[in-house]
Amino acid sequence: MKPKIILAAAFVVIGAAAITKFSFFGEAKAQTAEKMMAKKNPMEGWSKASMMAAEMMKKKYGEPAEASATMMVWNNTGQWKRTIIYAKEFKHDFPMPHTDVMEQCIDYKVPPEKFTDLGMYDGSVGFSRTNGELSARCDKEGANFLAVNLANDVITGKKDVKTARDFYATSIKEFINGGKPDYMEKLHFSVAKGNTADSDQPSSIITQEDMMKAKKMMEMMQKEMGMDGKVGSK
Repeated sequence: MKPKIILAAAFVVIGAAAITKFSFFGEAKAQTAEKMMAKKNPMEGWSKASMMAAEMMKKKYGEPAEASATMMVWNNTGQWKRTIIYAKEFKHDFPMPHTDVMEQCIDYKVPPEKFTDLGMYDGSVGFSRTNGELSARCDKEGANFLAVNLANDVITGKKDVKTARDFYATSIKEFINGGKPDYMEKLHFSVAKGNTADSDQPSSIITQEDMMKAKKMMEMMQKEMGMDGKVGSK
């Protein structure tokens, strides 16, 4: 083969390698750019109310402890045990039409006899008897302070359901007109720090034999899933 032909072939090979390298790095840069864009827009697709609530929490408490496409979570911020901002908003018409996006909770042992009153007072106030938590879900932290303060009043008998609902509406009206209702500034009762969970009592219908069968059932499931000896080995 002549030297000129060999040289030309070498240039072709080198050129092809350069094009391949350029294409590879170009694709890698494009993927990196996409990842950077995703990082710049962590709330892509979130409702406006959700984005506003998230920005308010970041400004007050810093970056969230957890973040995903559907929610952001802050732990132990101020008087709250946990704050969750949801990407999706939920329509709520009391005391006026708005959407709920921010859930905040505290440790609180709600007496079973007060469950019905709490439900009648505000559908966006929730509780977990097992976990020992009381929560409120609205669009602003001040509204959650108000909701939980009044929930405590209902539970302790300071206010009945109607009085609490009227107080809530009056406070929101005051806030809209430039006021600063005291119940919207902070929680006005001593907030528990744990020891509020209620694991309930075993039913007498379930026998010791049933318990043994349930234990064996769980062991069989763990074995089938390749988890035997790793979970539930108390």
